[in-house]
Amino acid sequence: MSGRARLSLCAAAATLMASCALLPLVNGPSWLLELIPLVVVQTGVGAAARRVPLARPLTVAAQAVVTLLLLTLVFARGHALAGLVPGPDTFRYFTELLRQGSQDVGQYAIPAPLTDGIRLMLIGGALLIGLLVDALAVTYRSAAPAGLPLLALYSVAAGLSQGSADWLWFLVAAGGYLMLLLAEGRDRLAQWGRVFGSGSRPADGGRGGAVAPVRTGRRIGAVALGVALLVPLVLPAMQGGLLDKTGTGVGAGSGRGGTISAVNPLVSLRDSLNTSDDRTVLSLRTTSTDISDLYLRIVSLDDFDGTTWKPSQRHVVDVPDTFPTPAGLGPDIRRDTVRTTVRAADWYAQDWLPMPYPPSGVRIGGSWRYEPAGMTLVGDHGQTTRGKTYQVTSLDVRPTAGQLASAPEPPRALRREFTRVPSTLPKVVARTAREVTAGAADHYEEAVRLQDWFSADGGFQYNTQVAAGSGPDAIANFLKKKQGFCVHFSFAMAAMARTLGIPARVAVGFAPGTAQADGSVAVSLKDAHAWPELYFQGVGWTRFEPTPSRGVVPSYTQSVTPGTSQPDQSLPSRHGSAAPSAAPSAGGKCAGRPDNCDAPSAAALPAGGGSGPGPWWFVLVALAVSAVLVVPLSPLLWRARTRSLRLGGHGRGAQGAAAHTLAAWQELTDSAWDLGIPPDDSLTPRGAAERLVRLGRLDRPAAAAVHRVADAVEQVLYAPRPRPAGGVAEDVRQATGALHATAGRGARLLARLLPRSAVRVLWAVSARWSALRARAAGMRPVVGRAADR
Repeated sequence: MSGRARLSLCAAAATLMASCALLPLVNGPSWLLELIPLVVVQTGVGAAARRVPLARPLTVAAQAVVTLLLLTLVFARGHALAGLVPGPDTFRYFTELLRQGSQDVGQYAIPAPLTDGIRLMLIGGALLIGLLVDALAVTYRSAAPAGLPLLALYSVAAGLSQGSADWLWFLVAAGGYLMLLLAEGRDRLAQWGRVFGSGSRPADGGRGGAVAPVRTGRRIGAVALGVALLVPLVLPAMQGGLLDKTGTGVGAGSGRGGTISAVNPLVSLRDSLNTSDDRTVLSLRTTSTDISDLYLRIVSLDDFDGTTWKPSQRHVVDVPDTFPTPAGLGPDIRRDTVRTTVRAADWYAQDWLPMPYPPSGVRIGGSWRYEPAGMTLVGDHGQTTRGKTYQVTSLDVRPTAGQLASAPEPPRALRREFTRVPSTLPKVVARTAREVTAGAADHYEEAVRLQDWFSADGGFQYNTQVAAGSGPDAIANFLKKKQGFCVHFSFAMAAMARTLGIPARVAVGFAPGTAQADGSVAVSLKDAHAWPELYFQGVGWTRFEPTPSRGVVPSYTQSVTPGTSQPDQSLPSRHGSAAPSAAPSAGGKCAGRPDNCDAPSAAALPAGGGSGPGPWWFVLVALAVSAVLVVPLSPLLWRARTRSLRLGGHGRGAQGAAAHTLAAWQELTDSAWDLGIPPDDSLTPRGAAERLVRLGRLDRPAAAAVHRVADAVEQVLYAPRPRPAGGVAEDVRQATGALHATAGRGARLLARLLPRSAVRVLWAVSARWSALRARAAGMRPVVGRAADR
């Protein structure tokens, strides 16, 4: 194996070894298994380009183009021409994936599930690092600076990782870099020869002296690596620093104060909801006599950007002994106190604490913080619910429909914050909300009509198989297609309520679980749920249930007259159905398949539609398809055209005969080059002919034809009066045919499809560009002197 080939393999290995530091950040190593063949192809393209050889910038450019094609093939086949060639839609799709990935990175706890956005960031980032490492270490023959992108890759992983095995990944990454340095040192040593060690050769005639420096370098590297690993263990601990984990929590330090960028539980639940086994998440024991309305709320999503709902950045404090009265809850609203003991499964690691709403007190061990606006608890310094048992005291608030209907206007600041909708929200959302609620007497009746329209009257279907999507038209498309699951319904109803001036947000958690024989309640993966909460002054944040066949419709919204949506104004709140956590109806799309039921997603709204493509699009597609077919065949077509011109006529007279002879000789040497015999410009035509006959293993007739062409070239180059030689083109064809006959099948195929001599086109372009630059540089003084005159 050549030194450069060995260096290429070591560069690829160093990239993959440094990428292993990212393994603790996500669940499963499947992305790394995808990355390995992509890095191999990227490295192979670089090796092939250097062998041609291409100029260094062109080699890097070729690898970059192939990397883009690979990413397109893996991530965006449905958005590319012929599934491979990227177009404008491909780059828009990549932008959307990266946006979702950046949101997921900020929202997920480590280890995060492997979403498409995170997968693109991992694989794409590693390929970019691999391209830089290969370019620096192999193309530009400077392995030491290649450690910078490797260090950047490891630093990102180390800065995010919360594991105790960081030293192992450092060892792996450092070992890859050390291997790269040793490979470069060995290559340089091979070029300079044996320059170290004693002048005597080993008695057995081996190469012990030549490999001594390599062995010495390995020993030095091993010692340096050991020092880097062991010295931090014996030094005094240093607090703080860029990668220090002791200060990483949800707050801005210990004690009171701090802020938190809330984690979106829709994202963290999605990975579990898509599993095939419907495992128990939480086990409850409660003093409530009716569990049909015992929702467990994780967090509220109150920041609406027109595309999706997410939690706002909130102020967090220490957990109080007794929680304050919920905002907006008046003293005349009936309420009962409920005590619930919750035990989380050992595998369920949620940053937010699932609790009945509104809580009035929590007893739990560990490091937790309290967010007053949402009345939620969030783990601090990596604290999760895994295996936790805790007690929650909560209020079972039971307003009447009349109390909700007569609710006064909320405070101006609250109304301004929770009725805000972006200008990008399609106008059809507000228009539909006004149409559905036309004639309603108050905000409460508007809310009930919206709930009934989604759950019963509007023709919506519960379907977990709808395509997830995003964009400003997502809600409008859902209203048009009328298919979705809880996230679609809650997102859409909350947005429409805001357009009507009703403060609204989306709550995420679990619908009521299933009663067990021992008196406990089991909450499973299929009970994960999202529902809208609307604010009414005097009552506070109030739950509604627009999702058909899911959850429990609140009694204060149930109609007493069939065919109407107006509830009984005097009916006190009582629990609706005694059946916990209604499963999908028999006709539902998820019947009998718990893994398909109610799987929330952070971007769960249907993909935006649009009008069909115009005629210009078909023209663009036709051009793109033509390019896809022509570009791979362009070297073959260029070679065929060049061969035809060289072996054809070049005019009459002596000059035409001389040009024809030189062109035929060029065709013979290029044909040999295509088959693996590179030209040697230092040889005379006669010496080049002898070399070609020897390396090409030509028989006597073919060898004679080669020598006749060489004699004709010498006549043109050296004779005072060259004698025109006839039959040069036929001699070249005979010699070329003999070269193809002695070459292997793979060499012949490569010579036809990817001829090495096609690099002359690039050389010609480079020479022309240099000439233009030189001409431009030569014109500057002339222009300057003309200006002086």
